[in-house]
Amino acid sequence: MLALRLARGAHPLVQTRRLLVAVAAAGVGFLLLCTLGYAVGHPERSSASVLRLLWCVLPLAATVQFAVAVARTDPSTRPRPGLSAIGLGPARLTAIAAASTAVACTLGSMVALLFYLHLRGDITGLPFDGAAADLLAADRPIPLAAALTLLAVLPVVAATAAGLALRPRTAPTAPEGAEQPVPSGLPWGIALVAIGLAIETYAGRSGTGDGLPLPGRFDGNPAGVLAGWVLTAAGLAMAGPGLVHGCGRLLQSVRPGATRLLAGRVLMDESRRIGRPLGVVSAVISGTLAAAALHDEGTGPGAFGPLTGLGAALVLACTTATLLTAALESKQCRAHTTEALLRIGAPPTVLRSAALLRAGVLLAVFLPLTWAVAELAALPLTG
Repeated sequence: MLALRLARGAHPLVQTRRLLVAVAAAGVGFLLLCTLGYAVGHPERSSASVLRLLWCVLPLAATVQFAVAVARTDPSTRPRPGLSAIGLGPARLTAIAAASTAVACTLGSMVALLFYLHLRGDITGLPFDGAAADLLAADRPIPLAAALTLLAVLPVVAATAAGLALRPRTAPTAPEGAEQPVPSGLPWGIALVAIGLAIETYAGRSGTGDGLPLPGRFDGNPAGVLAGWVLTAAGLAMAGPGLVHGCGRLLQSVRPGATRLLAGRVLMDESRRIGRPLGVVSAVISGTLAAAALHDEGTGPGAFGPLTGLGAALVLACTTATLLTAALESKQCRAHTTEALLRIGAPPTVLRSAALLRAGVLLAVFLPLTWAVAELAALPLTG
């Protein structure tokens, strides 16, 4: 009840972010229900149904990542002086954040269920009654227990992830004058990218392996190629913090001025917060470019179905929204530093120039990297 009261009195921008989480949850819930409908309508294709369900893990993971990012930037769950005296300590605020995330995801799942039943024709009196009856196996009853179980996966996973991300933890005390620990995932990320591209190249040129059917009509790709894409995406996400940290060091090299020094220090300090979402966005965009190249070359397995497009749109939208939310969280964490700089007379133009410089150097590093990975990912199949 307290989580609902805090949600009702939140800022409109906060409410908008929660609404976006609910919309993403509705899309994931609809994909899961469509997979269940395929399994009910094609009982003889159990392996294909399992693979379709596994494919839904990608949009589900992207939605969970976005929900956790929204929970981290929620001002109502931020520790403030005096809240502990009324029983709202860090642990209680973490529980409220998890409950708010569960409420938003549950709302989206219920909307997905109503929309799914409406398209099947089970709910009448609205436009497009039964418009997708053939696709959603309207001639067969949907097991209610299975549908509710699938819809409950996202709220439970998102609430658990939000609780773990916001749980109170004791920060280790570093010696005075010691620098922050450099992100250590860059070598492992590069190794995963190389392994993923190698697996994809081998699977694409061997021409062997069973196809991995996906929702819609995007069928027939070797499973090894898709496994290579997944490893490549994981490698980019793991290498993101190290790349951002390296960009910060690069800006501060060779006699930096105040603007470059400020921009580089901010990138180094925020490398863990924005590096991973930036790496995930790079991986998603590279996969999208590779898939588009396959489609343009005519070597792809066929036309993209509506559910495949929905899943891809969910992944792209959620990862981009997560990156923007992480940037907002970074700005909120720098608010005290920014105020201190303005108090001591720092010109506002220096702060704006530093922000533009940070964005420029990140684009200069990640755009070529994304394009190169996309070309290498599509080369085994287009060539």
